[in-house]
Amino acid sequence: MDEKAVSAAREGGARAGAGRAGAPGQEPLRRPDGGPVRILVVDDEPSLTELLSMALRYEGWEVRAAGGGEAAVRTARDWRPDAVVLDVMLPDIDGLTVLGRLHSVTPGIPVLFLTARDAVEDRIAGLTAGGDDYVTKPFSLEEVIARLRGLLRRAGATAAGQPSSVLAVGDLTLDEDTHEVARGGAEIRLTATEFELLRYLMRNPRRVLSKAQILDRVWSYDFGGQGNVVELYISYLRRKIDAGRAPMIHTRRGAGYLLKPAAE
Repeated sequence: MDEKAVSAAREGGARAGAGRAGAPGQEPLRRPDGGPVRILVVDDEPSLTELLSMALRYEGWEVRAAGGGEAAVRTARDWRPDAVVLDVMLPDIDGLTVLGRLHSVTPGIPVLFLTARDAVEDRIAGLTAGGDDYVTKPFSLEEVIARLRGLLRRAGATAAGQPSSVLAVGDLTLDEDTHEVARGGAEIRLTATEFELLRYLMRNPRRVLSKAQILDRVWSYDFGGQGNVVELYISYLRRKIDAGRAPMIHTRRGAGYLLKPAAE
């Protein structure tokens, strides 16, 4: 990361610190066992890693850092983080390869990509590979924290304020406690973002949800208004939920998407 980008991150860190200090009623996120949330930061730029680690520890989270892909996979295997902040460009192996290895160690772990690339195709490549969100450099630390909070909540990696329940639409079930999903009794494995998208659809059965509503609820950010991210993840869900079965996920042109029992 160049000097200008590091400066921007420092400014964002100051704003994040000021925001946290001014919000005494905001409770820090905790793991279900009551321990601090664990975040693994993977980047080969020491100044950036230091800034991110400092900001995340200010949130009350436990942080470890890795300067390369191989070190990141080893740390994930031994430490079992709750989420990973992962740079796309690393000195040994690229971030997309690291992502695949991380998922083999801890399936479904939320991953937030850091990338200097801002082309749509590069963003889609990261999401297609299984990343859950991304920020482009330079970025503000408060944005990284906000997105990580959203990912952790969606992944169920933090203690829940209230007991959850099992959602059911037709022969499709989703357990909000265990994050188990099944259709017709057959288990379906989803990433953290796919799970949250399906949960939103299942909490609103037979209701048409617009792309804007989905972006706001599932991602909390609008990706610059890029609805193709929603289209991409709807396609992922269809492959897993509807493949070889009567479809449950439907498109209403110009309006959005809905989920309803296959028999209807």
